[in-house]
Amino acid sequence: MIKNFLKDKFLILKVRERFSAAVQIEQRRLFLHYQQCKKDGCLPRLSDTGFRVFSQFEEDGKLLYIFSVIGMTNKTFVEIGSDDGINSNCANLHFNFGWHGLFIDGNEKAVKRGKKFYSQYPHPWNYPPRFACEMIRRENINEIIKQNGFEGEIGLLSIDIDGNDYWVWDALEVVRPQVVIIETHNEFGLEDIVVPYDPAYFFPGKHPVYHGASPVAMTQLARQKGYRLVGANELGFNFIFVRRGLAENEIPEVSVESVLQHPSIAEGYKKFEAVKDWNYIRNRLP
Repeated sequence: MIKNFLKDKFLILKVRERFSAAVQIEQRRLFLHYQQCKKDGCLPRLSDTGFRVFSQFEEDGKLLYIFSVIGMTNKTFVEIGSDDGINSNCANLHFNFGWHGLFIDGNEKAVKRGKKFYSQYPHPWNYPPRFACEMIRRENINEIIKQNGFEGEIGLLSIDIDGNDYWVWDALEVVRPQVVIIETHNEFGLEDIVVPYDPAYFFPGKHPVYHGASPVAMTQLARQKGYRLVGANELGFNFIFVRRGLAENEIPEVSVESVLQHPSIAEGYKKFEAVKDWNYIRNRLP
């Protein structure tokens, strides 16, 4: 009993550290520092800016850098496949920079947990995020977002649904994000392949590797939709795209190969062997 109490107390303290004045002050210093670097023409590389506050990996730092450079002109987000919205790509922007948005997930328990968390840790000047508990498909994604009050220009779109990510982004029209962060399947290497759409898909499906789209295919889709690849998380599966016309000189386009350098990626390629001859859509886009 005492051990569990102490464990819960530790977790509460750990969570509260994310909301400390020191964390907020340091991030705002970074925001201003990057803006000054932009004026002085001495911006760092995106790959050197990562850190984690709420994100699963170092996406918080990279997103802060991007929005410092392009400007926080539209502080709204939509996160598709958000789980509880706590260890997410959007929580840091909400809590430390006053962003508002929509978390969508099909797990009822996770959504309930997220609502409770955001009610326990509100900022008095922040508009609370909305939660939608829905099974996400390409057929319903536009209606879900629209029904929850989001249309047109938004700052950030995050997609991580372990399956139909490619097809959901392909179908998405109701919002026009400045930045997109989306999970790719780097076990597919530099193949230009997408697993066919399955509206009933639920991870792990027929095989835990057989889902999603390769980094090359996702980047092709991004180009078709008007975005350029600017980076990824260190492990090379969360790809970050910025809409063309936004800070193209300051945040240059990079190649798919350049963000697939982590040693774990080569190990991941071996997992593809078991499903390499399965059914894929290849070279879908020009």
